[in-house]
Amino acid sequence: MRINDAIHLGLLLLAFAVAYLVPFELLLLAYVVLGPAHYFTEISWLHDRSYFLPHRGIAIGLVVLAIAAALIENAAWFGFAMWVALVVCAMLAATKSAVESMVLFMVAIGLAAIMYTNGASFAVAGILIPTLVHVSLFTLVFMTLGAWRSSSLTQAMLVVAYLVAITVILLAPPTAEVRIPSFAMAAKEYFGNVGPALSRLFGIPDLTLDTRLTSLLAFVYTYHYLNWFIKADVIRWADVPRSRLALVAVASAGSTALYFYDYAFGFTVLLALSLTHILLEFPLNSLALRQLGGAMQIGVVGLVRHGVAGKTQPARPGNAKAAGRRKQA
Repeated sequence: MRINDAIHLGLLLLAFAVAYLVPFELLLLAYVVLGPAHYFTEISWLHDRSYFLPHRGIAIGLVVLAIAAALIENAAWFGFAMWVALVVCAMLAATKSAVESMVLFMVAIGLAAIMYTNGASFAVAGILIPTLVHVSLFTLVFMTLGAWRSSSLTQAMLVVAYLVAITVILLAPPTAEVRIPSFAMAAKEYFGNVGPALSRLFGIPDLTLDTRLTSLLAFVYTYHYLNWFIKADVIRWADVPRSRLALVAVASAGSTALYFYDYAFGFTVLLALSLTHILLEFPLNSLALRQLGGAMQIGVVGLVRHGVAGKTQPARPGNAKAAGRRKQA
């Protein structure tokens, strides 16, 4: 196991352990302290890669939409804005022809119609896309894609460990007591709508931000941030001019300090900043989904070809003789 992979596994286990012990406090601290550092460093990294868009100027529209969405109070309209941004980014970054773009657009229209007829579906999408979908599902996509590209058994085991940690939290939730009541209240205020959204999505009644869901959110958020930081040597997000790195550090610390100075205003700023980095990452997310789909297709085709080759391969002389003897017997 490489040192980087060992550190990676250690951080994953640390996030799991702390999420099990102090879920409410960890969720808020991770979001407020680790979050801004992740947002600013990733935006900086995406900027140097033109946000994986055909034209960098398109990112300005995504930033404007993110800031406007942070001020939208209607949950359905907020969800619609998230959906439109995701579809447009997928069309721009993950399609290779006009035909593919048209097919994706038609599928998106069909899914939007289904969500519209189901009443609160856009609101559910607006809650889950920036939270669990972004920090957990897309994280899993990148981990799986990285393991496939590197053909690394260790990285594949990290994916397994991530899924096992989530399973343990869901099947054997912690019974942790709230140690800092103000943090727990803030966590419920900011993330309390995730429970009802999951309740409507899966048809499970009365889901709330209990210790099970809070521990899950605390783990996936914390690991999402730590997973980004540990990849500094892999994707080189820290390879920027020192002046920019210093500006990122100051902006991150300032965002965190703003929350502790005035948590209501600070959370509004953090929400806008979080949505900005989420929307700017949508093109990369879409591209990663396409690449993972291609990898899965290659794997399936390889298995089919291997199976066909095994069936059509001529029998070895020794095997033929043995078969003849069995028939004679």
